[in-house]
Amino acid sequence: MRWIHAAGRGLLVLVVVLTGYVAAGAQAGQPPQGGRGPLTLATAGDLTGYLGPLLQGWNDTHPGEKVTLVELPDSADETRAQMTTDLREGDRSRFDVLNIDVNWTSEFAAAGWIRPLPRDRFPLQTFLPPVVDTATYDGQLYAVPYVTNAGLLLYRKDVLAKEGVDPPRTWAELERYAETLAPKHGLDGYAGQFLPYEGLTVNAAEAVYSAGGSILGDEGERVTVDSAAAREGIGFLARGVREGWIPREALTYKEEESKQAFQDGRLLFLRNWPYAYVGSSAPGSKVAGKVGAVPLPGPDGPGTSVLGGSNLAVSTHARHPDSAARLIAYLTSERVQRQVLTRGALPPVRADLYRDPELIRRFPYLPTLRESVRAAEPRPKSPRYGQVSLVVQAVVHDAMAGHQTPEAAVRRLARELAAVSRG
Repeated sequence: MRWIHAAGRGLLVLVVVLTGYVAAGAQAGQPPQGGRGPLTLATAGDLTGYLGPLLQGWNDTHPGEKVTLVELPDSADETRAQMTTDLREGDRSRFDVLNIDVNWTSEFAAAGWIRPLPRDRFPLQTFLPPVVDTATYDGQLYAVPYVTNAGLLLYRKDVLAKEGVDPPRTWAELERYAETLAPKHGLDGYAGQFLPYEGLTVNAAEAVYSAGGSILGDEGERVTVDSAAAREGIGFLARGVREGWIPREALTYKEEESKQAFQDGRLLFLRNWPYAYVGSSAPGSKVAGKVGAVPLPGPDGPGTSVLGGSNLAVSTHARHPDSAARLIAYLTSERVQRQVLTRGALPPVRADLYRDPELIRRFPYLPTLRESVRAAEPRPKSPRYGQVSLVVQAVVHDAMAGHQTPEAAVRRLARELAAVSRG
């Protein structure tokens, strides 16, 4: 089995398919509903192989509610496409409980594909505060946070130590080191996830947010991207490619390709999710023991990460309500959340795990990640999020490829996002 790390990364895209569920808010005309029963859990690729043993623990103790695993494609965009296609089937849908990217919650809720959940069934008070907001829409809980995430700047601590410099805290420092120190050591300067897919939306939003800007407001009803901050953020990314401290090859990178480039010793700096720190530090990595991690830099100091991760949601046409709630409670329990980190290298939502001395010794980036998560912001909320993301990806990629100036790109973003908002 494989597990996906995608734009949320921790985007663990898990689809739990139950042979039935009913939750608060059920409406007339839905299929017959029952309490408990067997579960089918569909997921994109489990890259760390941790999910099978974790689910075996559930199956051993819930013989009447056993989970069968089904995998969807590795790509977050493809997974979302398969989910939405299936959910449009209504009561013929195979998907009952879905672990969705945190930014799909508003879209799925507005479309009527997932239903409200009772807050008192889940330990929301034990979670890191920002993550609960990703599971709400229009003031109502529509999902339960399962995995969180925030972007980190990974760096070659051996190279910076030789040069006698600290990790960059500002874009100017990042640019200077990427442009001057990286070539000196036979490295490319900086990369993120710049292929036109969900990862580029994340990287673009982080650049805009770090400069003090925004993309949408009022749950997607207002376009706010036409600003000096957005021009500065997109300009930072476009300038990197134009000046060469972002290699043009990075325009083809998703999470795995960018991690591999860093892990193979080809990059000085990398923006990625914490799983890339774990992989790059593992035996067999060419940079094992040479990797550091700090919060993302911004124009004048620490920047702003996009909040990643995944949430468990329940299909409108699901059955077996008690099984669904019990499985979600199991997956968000302290014991299982600890395994999500130790077996899957995925950031848990439970706040107390970030202060555990044993876990910090094993995962030294945890204090930095906690700081980044607490300061992170969600991607723009919109009931038409899929279209919003496609616009951002296309326009920012054109700017980074040199097909458009950052100024023209921001004007185009404003026009096309306004058209999306009007429907």
